[in-house]
Amino acid sequence: MQRIRGWVTLRRMHLAPAAAAFFADTLLAVHVGIALFVVVMTLAVPVGGPLGWRWIRRRGLRWTHAGLVAVIAVQAWLGRLCPLTTWEQQLRAQAGQATYETSFVGHWLSQWLYLDLPWWSFVLAYTLVAAVVVLGWWRWPPASDARTRRGSARRSS
Repeated sequence: MQRIRGWVTLRRMHLAPAAAAFFADTLLAVHVGIALFVVVMTLAVPVGGPLGWRWIRRRGLRWTHAGLVAVIAVQAWLGRLCPLTTWEQQLRAQAGQATYETSFVGHWLSQWLYLDLPWWSFVLAYTLVAAVVVLGWWRWPPASDARTRRGSARRSS
């Protein structure tokens, strides 16, 4: 592994092409999962807050969401690609695959995740998502873990 522009790269790792392709597809699936989590939580807080959904107030869930959104927004503002994207592409190159012309899983997940839009549109979108997260944090703050557990215990009894 080596560092380029602040991110660790995988260029010096020697993997068999089949292993590199498998890890690239796995990394893409994880990346899609993270993106889904961010999108679902970004929508769930402003919808679930007024509806009284207690699970959206879980502190750990909200901190994880806010942290991911902050990292994504800062990367966009700095003009950097997500390290998961960089690592996936390096693995695809090691596998001898053309970028985004991959296996069935890789092809369809990447079609959903990677949109062909100008960079500024991503910066704007990530900034708006960050603003929604901050607004949701202010309007429906996370409850203490004890309050969230008490609410769950009351519902289950």
